[in-house]
Amino acid sequence: MSLFTYLHVAVTTRLAELRRAGERGDSPVPTAVIIFGLVFVATIVTGLALGKARDWMNAIPNHTNPK
Repeated sequence: MSLFTYLHVAVTTRLAELRRAGERGDSPVPTAVIIFGLVFVATIVTGLALGKARDWMNAIPNHTNPK
């Protein structure tokens, strides 16, 4: 039973500390939007690089795909 009491006090204390903190930073929504945008741009750049590399490899004379 002591473990439950300790956990209750720890959670209650932490929640009280969080309520007292006035400025806790930015909302997670803009951060998520920025991350999504970065992933989207990285996907596009990776796709373009893959296409360029494929075109370059296909331009090599006597090129055969490895199996």
